[in-house]
Amino acid sequence: MVNFKLDDMQEGLKELAHEFAIDEIRPHAEHWDENSEYPKDAISKAHDLGILNLHIPEQYGGMGLGCMEEVLVNEELAWGDPGFATAAYATALACAPIITGATEEQKQIWLRRVAEEGHLASYAVTEPGAGSDVAACKTTAILDGDDYVINGEKMWITGAGYSDFFFVLAKTDPEAGYRGMSGFIVEKDTDGFSLGKKETNMGQRCSDTRSIVFDNVRVSKDHLIGGSESGGWMNAMKAFDVSRPNIAAHATGLARASYEHALQYSNERMTFGKPLHQHQAIQFMLADMKTKIEASRMLTWKSANESDEGIRNTESAAHAKRFAADTAMEVSTDAVQIFGGYGYSEEYPVARLMRAAKVMQIYEGSSQVQRMIIGREITKDF
Repeated sequence: MVNFKLDDMQEGLKELAHEFAIDEIRPHAEHWDENSEYPKDAISKAHDLGILNLHIPEQYGGMGLGCMEEVLVNEELAWGDPGFATAAYATALACAPIITGATEEQKQIWLRRVAEEGHLASYAVTEPGAGSDVAACKTTAILDGDDYVINGEKMWITGAGYSDFFFVLAKTDPEAGYRGMSGFIVEKDTDGFSLGKKETNMGQRCSDTRSIVFDNVRVSKDHLIGGSESGGWMNAMKAFDVSRPNIAAHATGLARASYEHALQYSNERMTFGKPLHQHQAIQFMLADMKTKIEASRMLTWKSANESDEGIRNTESAAHAKRFAADTAMEVSTDAVQIFGGYGYSEEYPVARLMRAAKVMQIYEGSSQVQRMIIGREITKDF
């Protein structure tokens, strides 16, 4: 029988993350967003508290917990502020292809730097002309003696301005398409590596997003993930099966926060002699919001559980990410509607949440790409 009850450890971890969101995230969220300020100190506190990068195995200094534990934490962090959640999760995404594809020596070096020293990392795959179409990547890494020489540009890299190292996808065989892609670790101070300007985004403004440029960047062979060429594309894509449940959890947390603000306001705001929530039109909106949040969470938990059970979760991760992201956009928009004119004001949190929601339908594979994945998965046996 399916059991939706969390164990004591999971409940405790969820509560710890919730308290952190109350104490360390929500009091600063408006300031971070208004000033486009990266929440580095708060990320460091979350790391010290032990609620980040939970999936790093114990043999590399991590907690060795599962995807289920991570989604529980990430829902709470995004409930606190989705921009913080995105900024804090960037390192976990960069670590995923190291966990699944790196050599033992590489894991000992790079995962320990994150788990024990609090290093930050970024996942550098997207390019100006290769977003959803990763195979269109133009960045190259050509072997020259004992080094690879990397040239190209990446775009929309989360956390780039503060990361200590980057997981970079590049073509080692430009004629082989996605089969000719390999993964590399590139450190921030490497000669020829440079950062673009911080993007001015619609929402989640505290999450530092930049382009990065490789101009004859030389990295030694031991920075090639797995120690051999090719396989980089598949390894990079495997990371999404772990990350998409967590992005779905972010979206669920954002939607939950929006709903809770709207529910509270609907009890405080009087119209035509009674609270807003006593009007059927508003009550139905609130009911639909709550239903979709519950459904988002269940899809997220199912996908996370499959990941932990070793079941290929590509389809369930796409379901969760697509539905939860669309729900976050819908619920936050409806929250603004319930607030009315006040909802359109930046003095109220629902405006910030609505702006933050939009990118969830775009990054980590847009809602349209998730539908493509689902379509491919359900028809692959025909």
